[in-house]
Amino acid sequence: MAPLMVDDTNGNGSKRLGITVFSGGTAANSLVDVFNKIVQKRRCQLNYVIPISDNGGSSSELIRFVGGPSVGDIRSRLVRLIPDHENDKEMSAVKLLFEHRLDVDPLRARSDWLDIVESRSLLWGFISSPKRELIRSVLNTLNVEIVKRARPPNVFNFASASVGNMFLAGARIFTGSFESAIYLLSMVCSIPPSVSVLPAINSNFTHHISAGLRDGSTIAGQVAISHPSAPTALPDDTQIAPALTAADHDRIEDANLPGSLPALRRPNIAFSKDDEEDLPARIERLWYINPYGHEIAPTANPQVVEALGASDTVVYSIGSLYTSIIPSLVLREVGRAISAAESGGMIKKKVLILNGRLDRETGPRADPMTARDFVAAIARACVESRYPEMVGREEVLREYVSHLVYLGDDLGEGPVVDVAELRRLGIECVRVAGKVVGGGGRKRRVRYDEAALGEALEAIIES
Repeated sequence: MAPLMVDDTNGNGSKRLGITVFSGGTAANSLVDVFNKIVQKRRCQLNYVIPISDNGGSSSELIRFVGGPSVGDIRSRLVRLIPDHENDKEMSAVKLLFEHRLDVDPLRARSDWLDIVESRSLLWGFISSPKRELIRSVLNTLNVEIVKRARPPNVFNFASASVGNMFLAGARIFTGSFESAIYLLSMVCSIPPSVSVLPAINSNFTHHISAGLRDGSTIAGQVAISHPSAPTALPDDTQIAPALTAADHDRIEDANLPGSLPALRRPNIAFSKDDEEDLPARIERLWYINPYGHEIAPTANPQVVEALGASDTVVYSIGSLYTSIIPSLVLREVGRAISAAESGGMIKKKVLILNGRLDRETGPRADPMTARDFVAAIARACVESRYPEMVGREEVLREYVSHLVYLGDDLGEGPVVDVAELRRLGIECVRVAGKVVGGGGRKRRVRYDEAALGEALEAIIES
């Protein structure tokens, strides 16, 4: 992506309204180029709003050991946004560094980490001395914190750790501000100022989510909701420390808040997004919880509310509905900012890009969600904290979704789209061509054709 050196006015001196995209990390990264092309033509601001509630992957070990918000999805989007300059070897090397994951074996991973922080790694090859020393100073800030907190058998597990995640965590500790850490990584990655990556909640603390199912059961923590995994522990190797048992966690000095849920404390470094078991029932609603499991109602990052106030288009991107999109929508002030009735009608287009396939969150297979159910879930998240009596009313649906973009039914993996019903509700439906990638079996995936999706979104926004 080339830097957007543009005049963002519409010719008469007034500022063009921007586009705000609600998304998670990995899935929506495939659409970054689509959004870039649109805002380059419109010469406007592009805002990505990303939740900080993921407690899986290498973020889970950072949360367990040094606390703080989940950084993985924020890092993933920032690194994906690094401008693509064919002749800029340094930026290519920076991208490679921040995308690098340490070895899956904890012993080798720890050795990899020391090579990086001590500047012996080949990853530093094309990175200039000033930038290298800036990055190293941040990584060493985290390294010192890890060393200080080590109380064998409780030691940090470096297995599969993302260097980019380590940088963001170190920058937050160094500056004392998550917002500043994102700003620093944005500068190092040369992200143009016309693109903002905003955490849904601006906090130095960990935030978790919980889901309530229709059968009355509750699931705590994002990984348990979307991709359950077996607990991850260090190997029984005396060069590091014996593997931790459940009882060990209660004996670790200052490891956990008193009474905090065990489900929120365990490492979730290794999990599979392909092996999905059905939930026993559909997800009914989602909310935030404190470390003791009690429901709380956090306020959205003020910058998110400000971005929505300066946008005329909102996009609910592809990704996990209940763990990537809705965690941002249930926050206080977000629904009000999106609502036409309360925002003065500033946001004209509210576009839901429907997923190309159903997943664990939008099943179970015996009772899969339809496109209307996706719209209803988004509307419920936006109104529930303010107007619970409006949950389920049809007139609320069009208030938060004006257009639905979906893949053709002939590809056969996505939610059922009843075009006539949605149009009766005042929601326009736009069918977009797709493509099959990944071969057959479980690796088969249906994705949007980027050119076709870009054309569809441009037509919606400009209509």
